[in-house]
Amino acid sequence: MAKPFRIIDTGIRDGREQIAFDQALVDLHQAGEVPDTLRFLRFPPTALVGRHQALSQELKLDYCTKNNIRTVRRITGGGPLYFDEGQLGWELVFHRASLGTSDLRELSLKICEAVALGLSKLGVDAKYRAPTDIEVEGRKISGTGGFFDGDTAMYQGTVLIDMDPADMIATLNVPSPEIAKSLIDSAAQRVVTFKELLRSVPEMDEVKAMLVEGFAEHLGIDARPGEVTAREEELAKQYFDEEIGTDAFVAEIDNPAAETGILSARHAGAGGSVTAYARLEGPQQDRIREVLITGDFFIAPPRTIFDLEAALRGTFTRDIQQTVAGFFETADVGLMTVGPDDFATALEQAIAAK
Repeated sequence: MAKPFRIIDTGIRDGREQIAFDQALVDLHQAGEVPDTLRFLRFPPTALVGRHQALSQELKLDYCTKNNIRTVRRITGGGPLYFDEGQLGWELVFHRASLGTSDLRELSLKICEAVALGLSKLGVDAKYRAPTDIEVEGRKISGTGGFFDGDTAMYQGTVLIDMDPADMIATLNVPSPEIAKSLIDSAAQRVVTFKELLRSVPEMDEVKAMLVEGFAEHLGIDARPGEVTAREEELAKQYFDEEIGTDAFVAEIDNPAAETGILSARHAGAGGSVTAYARLEGPQQDRIREVLITGDFFIAPPRTIFDLEAALRGTFTRDIQQTVAGFFETADVGLMTVGPDDFATALEQAIAAK
């Protein structure tokens, strides 16, 4: 029997407002106040960092300010993104059992295949590429990511309908104009839009309709139009005012390496990067006083990283591997792009730099 899903569309809103709505939707779903939901959303020019990324290391903040590009911190992981009106955002918020699996990697596979099916209905040969992308002829047309928190899962992505790669690269914190030019050329080769693929660019409503069909056919859901509730709007506004809409939240992780006495190292794993920052203590400087972990990885639930950082405080440097492994053995965690060894390696490399 098909699982019922409500379809809602929050249109074009300020980026921080959209993310605040994300959190409200997740929390109200956990509380049983809203059903499984498919949501569509769009942004004015917006630069977003992942939940665990360092803001000023990822975005060119002066450029964003000068060009009225809103800076935003997501509640999901992953790398920096640029959004504007030429891209369509979609997300599923649902009970972890609704799609037949609670494993984050399996959910990613099923949902990405559904998106590829829907986009193919628009006349392109879209295919899933592990772990989180949908491609057309080897070029990315949709990026995705998600997490779970308790019994509620969120999985979201974008569809590139029309976008200039130069706009995207201009917001990223690259070190020189020469590298920026190289990145623009590379981005143009790696990503593709419907505007480039098709003579007639599909309307947003047509893209939404085909995605709904893809989700329905591949995931076995019955998605029907619904309404945004007053409670969702109320809670989203509260989260915007108190946290997600504030500059303090967006800059919560900014430039950790600038602090005195901080050791750091970046480790690039097969599916993402992890950067560890540490301050040591003790007569031999062999015990972790503070640790901060950043990167473009996906991990669920999002608070996992904060719990891992807490577990590492006070740990002797010789016990890092053991502490990290023990943490992940006992935690209910979903890892999609990196593994426990990546976190331990990044921290050990940081400490080796002392």
